[in-house]
Amino acid sequence: MKTIEASVEAVLIADHPETFVTRRIPETRFEFGGIPGDRHFGITRPADSRQPMYPRGTEIFNRRQITVLSAEECMDIAEKLQIDSLLPEWLGANLLLRGVPDLTSLTIGSRLLFPSGAGLVCQGENLPCTLPGKVIQEMHTNRPELTTEFVRAAFKQRGIVCLVECPGQVRQGDLVRILVNDFAKPLQ
Repeated sequence: MKTIEASVEAVLIADHPETFVTRRIPETRFEFGGIPGDRHFGITRPADSRQPMYPRGTEIFNRRQITVLSAEECMDIAEKLQIDSLLPEWLGANLLLRGVPDLTSLTIGSRLLFPSGAGLVCQGENLPCTLPGKVIQEMHTNRPELTTEFVRAAFKQRGIVCLVECPGQVRQGDLVRILVNDFAKPLQ
């Protein structure tokens, strides 16, 4: 089984009810359901446009409890957009990792394990949308095209969504061990 080591560069929370934009915190505790107080916290959530197989609003399992980004992918996106930097806050990230330049391609079922014993299960790629693009454009008012350019620039680099498999504390600076799921010998 392939293992990748990375570090937690930032821990973030979306605790303002009117926005998905996150803010940095030094540490948090992952619980079943995500980060208490975060807008995506919960074991279940209403279906939206990402689940067209269910009527909108149907209660479904929450596979989007934690959003994880790669510092390297954020730098690549910023370069494509020709902006100085792309903050994980603008994308609604809960974790920013360094050391995984192709995080978005991590296979579903891969595990992210933290020193406290906390564990996340990768639920797949977080597809880019225009909402973060609008935030980026607001930070660069002279670039009205950034809202839609973000979607193209972030394709296959928007990070992953995870669910909490094992609760525990997560801190900025933690080392993360990533067990890459191999479908030939899948992790259970």
